[in-house]
Amino acid sequence: MPPFSSFRGHLGESLPHHQEPCDMSSYVVRYGQMRFLGEFTGMAGLEHPRGQRVVLRSDRGTEIGEVLGPATDRTAAFLENPYRGEIIRTAAPEDLEAESKLPEWREAGFAACREFIAKRRLQMDLIDVEMIFGRERIVFYYLSEKRVDFRDLVKDLARTLQTRIEMRQIGVRDEAKLLADYGDCGKPVCCNTHLSRMPPVSMRMAKIQKTTLDPSKISGRCGRLKCCLRYEFDTYQALEHELPAVGSKVVTHRGQGRVLALEVLAQKVVVEFEDRRRIVVSSDEILGVEKSKARPLKDEDDDRIEP
Repeated sequence: MPPFSSFRGHLGESLPHHQEPCDMSSYVVRYGQMRFLGEFTGMAGLEHPRGQRVVLRSDRGTEIGEVLGPATDRTAAFLENPYRGEIIRTAAPEDLEAESKLPEWREAGFAACREFIAKRRLQMDLIDVEMIFGRERIVFYYLSEKRVDFRDLVKDLARTLQTRIEMRQIGVRDEAKLLADYGDCGKPVCCNTHLSRMPPVSMRMAKIQKTTLDPSKISGRCGRLKCCLRYEFDTYQALEHELPAVGSKVVTHRGQGRVLALEVLAQKVVVEFEDRRRIVVSSDEILGVEKSKARPLKDEDDDRIEP
């Protein structure tokens, strides 16, 4: 492989001279192996359609990203403190060719880091390596249950790779975001496609949706509860509030009874009457609900699985 400095020089020569921007538009762009989302300003008179590959300048250096669409007030509501940078140019064929060679650098960096980790007996698991397109830095993603003093490791890597070194500790969900491909549904994992942040998921979300509680079926590639359990939770929760709680005493035209179970989406409840009959009753058939101490299980009653 050529030395790092040789590519930097070639990249610098290929950068166009900056023009004074005017009437610029901003775009939401996805970039990096962790699929960061940011708002990037384009140059005057240039439009970047959805799906276009562009060369941009982020806080990490020169990178290649994919345009997702114009930045609007609506998109801003879905982005949490996005990085704001600038689009340098549309990715040219030579840019894409240079990008295709990044795996060679990643493999070399991975091998070197793994060797130094073993040599220094550090308690950390190297997960992945990311070489920034402009070669300004190389990022090492690792897992560790304890705090690791990797100052000497960084010196070893900087001496060997001749570029800036960044060590980033990640969690198991981030590991899946980097390495996982497809989920049980047959589609690419959500964390590697459209999820920019991963909120907590709890067993409550699985229970209210009447899904199986088999850990092997409700756990994602990261070993934690699937993120998709949250997608319809708000709808289920809103519909559940329209029904009497389990254990409540209700009055119907068939008599009085006690609620045994809920069918949230169908807006029906299973009622056990005084004569031991159990009948599925629509919420429209409930004439009244007697107040009781029974209450539905709240989200905090279950152990949360943090991202």
